[in-house]
Amino acid sequence: MGKIIAIANQKGGVGKTTTAINLSAALALLDKKVLLIDADPQANATSGLGINEDDLDSGLYDCLIEPSKIRTSIISTDVPNLDLLPSTIDLVGAEIELVNKEKRENVLKKALKKVRDDYDYIFIDCLPSLGLITINALTAAHSVIIPIQCEIFALAGLGKLKSTLSAIKEQYNEKLSIEGILLTMYDKRLRMANMVAEELKEMVSDYVFKTIIHRNSKVGESPSVGKPVIMYDATSTGAVNFLNLATEFLKINDDLSQ
Repeated sequence: MGKIIAIANQKGGVGKTTTAINLSAALALLDKKVLLIDADPQANATSGLGINEDDLDSGLYDCLIEPSKIRTSIISTDVPNLDLLPSTIDLVGAEIELVNKEKRENVLKKALKKVRDDYDYIFIDCLPSLGLITINALTAAHSVIIPIQCEIFALAGLGKLKSTLSAIKEQYNEKLSIEGILLTMYDKRLRMANMVAEELKEMVSDYVFKTIIHRNSKVGESPSVGKPVIMYDATSTGAVNFLNLATEFLKINDDLSQ
């Protein structure tokens, strides 16, 4: 059965969607069957994989309202082995419609039971807020990847996020764990970036991925053409970073030999 990993941080602009798209694609190109779930109404993960929201008949919203629709809402992408459960603007209304549902925090978990056996890994690109959609993602997940930008406010935000995850674990998902903390947008020329990276490694050394995602123009450009960076420029620093992250992820999960 596929492992479900939420990619989450309450702070916006830290590289959640970039990580979701590019780690999913790198694992898919390493012959893992991967599903990416776009759980953000802005649908950046959907457009970042070249999918036009106007061409969609259904998406995550439909699955939250009626979990049985998940299989028909999943679409293939141009990346071999990578499928997508897309987002549309309709997802904005899901928060309101879920409020009166029984066990509303378990709706996504219930839906994913229908497709988990089809995938090695399922990634959920979360909103930077703790609403019902994000609670659903964290309730369904086995673990969380936390992207953190290498800047000073990241240190303060990490403490708040860990408190949030503890609350989710206590109330909804006792098996939720931290898969890893991922340093993003790293620029070795900046003193602050180096200071934050070192401090985070000291504070939470057991959780920090060895792989660091560097600032790279190709990573920023690739969503504009609807491609992961590894398919936009496979020789770029960004592509190499995410391939290294995928390999490290597989090693942590004892999955390199499969």
